Amino acid sequence: MIYWASGIVSICGIIFEVIFGALGSYIIGDGVKQYTLTISLFLTGMGIGASLSERLNKNLILSFVWIEFMVAVFGGFSSFTMFGVTAFLPSGTESLYLYFITLIVGGLTGVELPVLIRKANQLGVTLNKSTARVLFSDYAGGLIGGLLFVFWLRPGLGMVKSAFFVGCINLGVALYILWIFRSEIKGWKKHGFVGVFIGVLLVGGLFFGEKLAFSFEQKMYKDPIIYMEDTQYQKIVLTKEQGDTRLYLNGSLQFSSTDEYRYHEVLVHPVMSQADRHDDILVLGGGDGLAIRELLKYEDAGDITLVDLDPAVVELANSSYHLLKLNKGALKDEKVTIRHRDAFEYLEASKEFFDVIIADLPDPNNESLNKLYTKEFYSLVRNHLKPDGAMMVQATSPVFAPEVYWTISETISATGLNVENFHVDVPSFGNWGFVMASRENIDVNQHQVQADTRFLTTDMLLSLTRFGKDEDQEIIENGKPVTLEPNTLIDPHLLEKYEEAWINY
Repeated sequence: MIYWASGIVSICGIIFEVIFGALGSYIIGDGVKQYTLTISLFLTGMGIGASLSERLNKNLILSFVWIEFMVAVFGGFSSFTMFGVTAFLPSGTESLYLYFITLIVGGLTGVELPVLIRKANQLGVTLNKSTARVLFSDYAGGLIGGLLFVFWLRPGLGMVKSAFFVGCINLGVALYILWIFRSEIKGWKKHGFVGVFIGVLLVGGLFFGEKLAFSFEQKMYKDPIIYMEDTQYQKIVLTKEQGDTRLYLNGSLQFSSTDEYRYHEVLVHPVMSQADRHDDILVLGGGDGLAIRELLKYEDAGDITLVDLDPAVVELANSSYHLLKLNKGALKDEKVTIRHRDAFEYLEASKEFFDVIIADLPDPNNESLNKLYTKEFYSLVRNHLKPDGAMMVQATSPVFAPEVYWTISETISATGLNVENFHVDVPSFGNWGFVMASRENIDVNQHQVQADTRFLTTDMLLSLTRFGKDEDQEIIENGKPVTLEPNTLIDPHLLEKYEEAWINY
């Protein structure tokens, strides 16, 4: 029974660890940084807990039971409380809370194994066997916990319910051990009553905590939430207020229905004018269907391939009345083929060539997205362009993050392509930038807007290539020009620039 308990609590421990990392990634941002910090703090906590376990010399079983009680409470309420802290306390408090709860649960988890090993030893198992068996149960349980979270808990229950559910498992182990070893524990019924009380709280949280957390999360968004989903890849939130529909992925705004046409018209129509033919078109990202809506305005548009990692985004775009109203059912058009793959991997495997490639990808705010803004990635894009083809890349804001914008431009240029820079004012985003690239020379004076638009005209195209002093390519720091280097997989410095640029926005 000791070994089964070890395996089960290890499953719970690893799930709490990844929950904390996921919470940090979603609410605070920069997934790699948050997972690194939470794993480090959790392991540090385990080390502290293991050291403190030496002081437990009386009833080891009762000590284990109360450790599990505390893990159940702290871990079970962790996600729920995190949303409350984010909603009601000053900015920055959520980071302190997350690191505190990670250290606490890690510390309690670190006490578990030494206690179980010592108890197994008391039961007559030699020390070397008890240690090996408990550690085997612990490591095997860690693998199972990670798989359960990725493939069942997060997509099936979400962050809040998952924490409460796992807390119930910890509590169940504690109560079962309490019952099995009740003969060794004086007043075991009193301890059992405490456990039952904790169980009532956790079950209440399991059934009602998500609704309360939803009201907390609502405060993180400007408008009422009308749809929310945790997918395998991200958190999708759709809001609506007085005709303004907004899509958020992992808390980052993707578009506002009041002005998205400004963004998508500049993303699509200049590059369509640059390319001589439109027989084969590739869109990377853009699962909301808004870029494809613009592409379908061209009668000569041929096959359009959309590569978007998350099927849930495309499903929402094809089923939500609010999104269908915006994208006009573009993703259901017979010209459109949808591939659910990582854009980098798709380009590595594909042997197709395209007249137009549009990269409408999320900002490079974590390591997995940063690779889609590297010289290696843009070299792949270049290699899939037909000789007279052209590409357009959304490249964040030249006003809020000028060093990021021009680094992206420099990275694309480093692949040997000619580049032209565009930017446009999108009220919900601010001033937003794009980079066009082609093997051919790019002469914006020769471009024409050849489709029906709400904002963009031929006459204004050239003006979109003009940048003010505070958004120009020459970045000055300490009175000296900054030399911008291409962003690469080996030297992913764009991520650091992005974090520094957006810290005040």
